[in-house]
Amino acid sequence: MSRPDVVVVGGGLAGLAAALRCADAGARVTLLEGRGRLGGATWSFQRDGLWVDNGQHVFLRCCTAYRGFLRRLGVEHQTVLQPQLEVPICDEAGDLAWLCRNRLPAPLHLASSLLAYRHLPLRERLRVASLTRALGALDLDDRRLDEQSLGDWLLARGASEASLERFWDLLVRATLNAPAREASLRLSAKVFQTGLLERSDAGDIGYAKVPLQALHGDAAARALTRAGAELRTGCAVARVEPAGEKHAAVVVARGGDGPPRYEAGAVILAVDHEAAATMLPAEAGVDGAALRGLGRAPILNLHLVYDRHVMDPPFVATVGSPLQWIFDRTEPAGLREGQVLAVSLSAAQEWVGRSRAELRARFVPELERLVPAARGAELRKFFVTSERAATFDQRAGTHLDRAGTRTAHSAITLAGAWTDTGWPATMEGAVRSGEAAAGAALDELGAAAPSFTTPAAHA
Repeated sequence: MSRPDVVVVGGGLAGLAAALRCADAGARVTLLEGRGRLGGATWSFQRDGLWVDNGQHVFLRCCTAYRGFLRRLGVEHQTVLQPQLEVPICDEAGDLAWLCRNRLPAPLHLASSLLAYRHLPLRERLRVASLTRALGALDLDDRRLDEQSLGDWLLARGASEASLERFWDLLVRATLNAPAREASLRLSAKVFQTGLLERSDAGDIGYAKVPLQALHGDAAARALTRAGAELRTGCAVARVEPAGEKHAAVVVARGGDGPPRYEAGAVILAVDHEAAATMLPAEAGVDGAALRGLGRAPILNLHLVYDRHVMDPPFVATVGSPLQWIFDRTEPAGLREGQVLAVSLSAAQEWVGRSRAELRARFVPELERLVPAARGAELRKFFVTSERAATFDQRAGTHLDRAGTRTAHSAITLAGAWTDTGWPATMEGAVRSGEAAAGAALDELGAAAPSFTTPAAHA
């Protein structure tokens, strides 16, 4: 292949989105990925004949860039999107409440659900509704919002400790991978405004019906190959350097069967923030210490295979329990008899590093206590997957450490859910960052391309 116009370093969602958009614009694209697969933090593996995702990933109807990316890959039909938001929430006593929307326009679409939220006393429900409206009124352009946590903001306005644990943490921990007491107020407000309050259908939940590796990495490989891009997996990158001319950069590789150096008119660095801090040249003008200061936050997933069907809803959230969220993953796992459940534990610092025996002793009895049908079933398999650096640490005070798309060197741009997209570290944020980086790279090359992002349809 001739000298590429664009080299993309990193084959996660951000890199895949960037590479595909550049290729669609007619650019010659080479994508380099150090691992032997594409898909980044969304991947799958086979164990005992079952497909297992490294973690449970969901999206919302408001995630228009991610949904457009799936559409471009031709795999949107391999996902489920709720026709109407409906989340069963189980408390420590096994009682259910529901977070669901009615057919009224936003923000009235959630009013009846919040007022009927039985896991809090009526006075607390009214306070939750009032504070939800107040969150919706915050100015997301006010960077001072990032200086305090959602928990501090709520408590200062009369929220109770119980409401933090039994309502706010339920939503914020899952979306920001941080507890409400620590999560950035600015990012929390973004979650509520865009995900729940701006449109009545924005929070409808979607998830994959197939292994994530098939949905993302494998589908993207096919799409990129058809678009003429060159893909090199198993090609680790050591650093990015400026070339002799201002508008070119060099990627120095240290693995794979390709050349040791790739020169291109534009380089998109789509790796995690800690790797970016070590790869970027001084000419990029990016503060590596600030990038490292973003930190990391883990997600732990417990996988349970039962000999029979034990849980009916596709997912259940919990309060007053360490379980957080439980998902039915039987169909994507390929299990024909029995049921596969995945317990997703966000902000799992407490549990990472524990032995499988410890985790089984703590969580299996709890699940069987809250899911009665599991008590008489045989637990055939129990295993654990963990992502120690699933996201950057989205606590208060981290916004200023998020780098922008463009760097001081015009030929080097950045992509990743950790960049300053205005979104949390989600699949949507990753795709948006890839689109932004591709747009900047194509500007450098004097080209243009359509966006994956499409307006969300009303329910």
